[in-house]
Amino acid sequence: FIKELVNKSCVHRYDRILKEWEVSLIWSFTVSIFCIGGLLGSLMAGSLSSRFGRKHCLLLNNFLAIFGAILMLLSRTANSFEMIMVGRFLYGLNAGIGLSAQAMYLTESAPKRLRAMVGVTIATSLSFGKFLGQLLGIRELLGTEKNWHWLLGFNGFTALFQLCTLPLLPESPRYLLLEKGNVQASENAFRKLWGKNDYNKEVVEMLEEKAALQSVRSCSVLELIQNRTVRWQLLTIVIAFTALQLCGLNAVYFYSFEVFRAAGIQEQRLAYAALGTGLCEVSTSLACFMIIESIGRKVLLFRGYMGMAAALGLLSVTVYFQKTVWWMPYCSMVLVFLFISFFSSGPAATTVSLPGEILTQSFKSAGYTLGCTVNWTCLFVLGTVFPILVGNLGNFCFLIFLAVCLICGLHVKFNMPETKDRTALEISVEFERMHAKDKASEKKRASEIKVQETKL
Repeated sequence: FIKELVNKSCVHRYDRILKEWEVSLIWSFTVSIFCIGGLLGSLMAGSLSSRFGRKHCLLLNNFLAIFGAILMLLSRTANSFEMIMVGRFLYGLNAGIGLSAQAMYLTESAPKRLRAMVGVTIATSLSFGKFLGQLLGIRELLGTEKNWHWLLGFNGFTALFQLCTLPLLPESPRYLLLEKGNVQASENAFRKLWGKNDYNKEVVEMLEEKAALQSVRSCSVLELIQNRTVRWQLLTIVIAFTALQLCGLNAVYFYSFEVFRAAGIQEQRLAYAALGTGLCEVSTSLACFMIIESIGRKVLLFRGYMGMAAALGLLSVTVYFQKTVWWMPYCSMVLVFLFISFFSSGPAATTVSLPGEILTQSFKSAGYTLGCTVNWTCLFVLGTVFPILVGNLGNFCFLIFLAVCLICGLHVKFNMPETKDRTALEISVEFERMHAKDKASEKKRASEIKVQETKL
């Protein structure tokens, strides 16, 4: 429908029918401009959330989605594909800022024992959003020539909902205490969020962190990169966010339609089969929500990437033989759903909130900015390179993504501590212990922590 609008607009304005490559070029730019907006948004997210606060940053961010939705809704009436481009760019800005700010707000507002569980809700919301988009896009709902612009503008309604409901919630207690130094406002926020539950232990732990870092201000991305004390946390964030996009999910979704066709699903029913993959992602994410606190983030990440690597290796074989062996397409279908399950219960559920878990308060904004910047950059590169990989390697492109999954899984296994029921300071000490060059450096770090405790 958008390609038809592009041709229709050019015929109406210039009395000229575009060639196929010209339409494809405009379409590719329209798709990729979302990633450009997301990249710019992620670069701004850290400074905006530190300046205005997590809550107010999210509130202001909703206006970007609303303005983008208005442009999407009016594009068909105005006969303008440029309005769709601008709307996609605003959507990208909104996603880039919102992903970082929302992750900070949720993880900072949650109790330590529920922090991982609350972090999973980000992945669950993303999965549900994709599933809802697939559902609304079928022909019986909004996937028609008459209603497609309503599908593009649907984001505006969700932004309007958040704009009306978020003012009922308080600002992040950690932000109020550690960055603004307002103990009373932080305690009020805790009371509003937690009710009658005891929050004194959380306040004490935050005061300990504040005392340990009292001479350290909120750091920029460049300062985070240059600081040698957090180099392993930095490397973990970069590897995890890179693998999140380069793990092969796009390749699996791309080949899933070919697998469904080979399994005998009719062309007009492929959209309903795709709904099954989206529903699998949502249901697995919900299951992960229930088990992450008992299993732990590190175990889920490691098992997720190892399971994805195994599924990709087997998929490269089954897709290759699915035209010669009659039962291979059914094996491929099982592997597609297994891969999505491993992805939803591992990387998708734990990666987005990872910087808030392993970095202390002074590095958190910069950590989220860096992680989300890596995420959007990899998404843009993948969108550019993936068609070339498929064209040259075919289904054997799975092997490249398999290598990425193995590298990230092994890094998590040997270089990342478990974060369950630990404060940011405790996790920093554990990183230092795991990667200490010798016993002397371990003792030096332990003495520094002891001095800080003595000061307290």
